[in-house]
Amino acid sequence: MVAVATDSSSTPSNDKPRRPRRTRMTGAERRQQLLEIGRTLFATKGFEGTSVEEIAAKAGVSKPVVYEHFGGKEGLYAVVVDREMRRLLDMVTGSLTAGHPRELLEQAAFALLDYIEESTDGFRILVRDSPIPQSTGSFASLISDIATKVEDILGREFKSRGFEPKLAPLYAQALVGMVALTGQWWLDVRRPKKAEVAAHLVNLAWHGLDGLEPKPRLIGHRKN
Repeated sequence: MVAVATDSSSTPSNDKPRRPRRTRMTGAERRQQLLEIGRTLFATKGFEGTSVEEIAAKAGVSKPVVYEHFGGKEGLYAVVVDREMRRLLDMVTGSLTAGHPRELLEQAAFALLDYIEESTDGFRILVRDSPIPQSTGSFASLISDIATKVEDILGREFKSRGFEPKLAPLYAQALVGMVALTGQWWLDVRRPKKAEVAAHLVNLAWHGLDGLEPKPRLIGHRKN
């Protein structure tokens, strides 16, 4: 009887292939992950349409982990809103570097449109009515903050032209509000192109300011 040699290397092994170990996230990394997931869900589904269960499932964690980091959905939403507000405010105020008022208007318009283009999810969250009374802010308060930054610029310009500087806050709110509302409209249509939108905004604002009357008058029958 002839013995048949066997190749031990071809013998099937009973050992199952080991799965690669999952890298455990640090607390800071997990918090950032939850913020990004929450941001996406709040933008697409809104606050009411988003659940802690869904946030936890997408992060691959249990619900208590979300509560541990943020105290619940409301806490997560408040942090997301606060971060987006600070980012937009920094982008707009940081863009105001030019010396000429017309170029300052261009920079402010571009800053808002840049934010909408680069952070669409964040802008969608900001323009929704906040469902949380204790939230860190609202889009209206953010626009007011930006307008406050513009007041000083307009005040100096008004003074140099012989206009009443005390009216600068009113005009700042009007200008910033015009850009913000146009931005909300452009969020979905995305036409015309960003540079063209900025040019038309500045065209209306600048030529309106250029022909400003020191003491505007009403021509209709109503005077008060």
